Amino acid sequence: MKSLSQCAAERILIIDGAMGTMIQRYKLEEEDYRGERFKNHHSDVKGNNDLLCLTQPQIIEDIHKEYLEAGADIIETNTFSSTTIAMADYDMQHLAFEMNVAAARIAKKAAAEYTLKNPDKPRFVAGAIGPMNKTLSLSPDVNNPGFRSVYFDEVVAAYYDQIKGLHEGGVDVLLIETIFDTLNSKAAIYAIKKYFRDINQPELPVMISGTITDASGRTLSGQTLEAFYISVMHIKPFSVGLNCALGGAQMRPHIEELSQIAACNVSCYPNAGLPNAFGEYDETPDETAHIIEDFAKEGFVNIVGGCCGTTPDHIRHIAEHVKSLKPRPLPVLATELV
Repeated sequence: MKSLSQCAAERILIIDGAMGTMIQRYKLEEEDYRGERFKNHHSDVKGNNDLLCLTQPQIIEDIHKEYLEAGADIIETNTFSSTTIAMADYDMQHLAFEMNVAAARIAKKAAAEYTLKNPDKPRFVAGAIGPMNKTLSLSPDVNNPGFRSVYFDEVVAAYYDQIKGLHEGGVDVLLIETIFDTLNSKAAIYAIKKYFRDINQPELPVMISGTITDASGRTLSGQTLEAFYISVMHIKPFSVGLNCALGGAQMRPHIEELSQIAACNVSCYPNAGLPNAFGEYDETPDETAHIIEDFAKEGFVNIVGGCCGTTPDHIRHIAEHVKSLKPRPLPVLATELV
């Protein structure tokens, strides 16, 4: 079977769309989230989408299959918040490791099924590592800018636990995504390095995706896009890119800039436009696909897909629009003569 790198050299790869958007379609209630196992849990769990890997695994598998059917080469595990720190909101931190293992196995099962159907188009699983609900660079207290609600070593430990679960569950690549605080992502990178050093095994490829929050072209913690890239390039990622916060139209200048400075593959999976007054996304699959097709024609991207508000229809249209276009050529870096 071809490796992820081989596939990326041959064509523009498709990553899946939003998990949360699809889960919302099921209109699940509190008891659906709880299942039998957690029916007596002492706090509400509705909205804890990652818990569904334990209580409603068939729903998560079905969503993965919808994206695979739509043409996704890479599907993300349903683990955006599966860390001990984020799960503390539901007093379920002790389940974080189990959630990651379960999520990885669900996604691998679906991916293997579709790879078997068409071995010429192997499907890969990306272990989704979200930004956390606590940040290392910003104080949650406006009256005390020096205060931090979490420390670097705590974030590393939480990510280490998640990475261990994703790896044991069988993911093919690790995806540190929706990064708004580069220091959090540095903790995730450190945890990856430490984990694979501890088990004495080769590291999995790492995809990194940041979030530009507004027209300033900066992350929420204030870094420019170039500074963000320089901060993470030492890990030699498989890809670096942008997702979330913006629609494709707003993301265009930033993706163009990234494509000019990145020594690796460039990924782009925007929201379905900007949210309307009700927090919903109105951009149609065809509109999203045309924007991303333009990125591909300009030679900006290697991996494309969707984030908030996108559905299998968006992914299907994107896949159709870029299938005949070549991936962005990786730059040949000059080597210093000694």
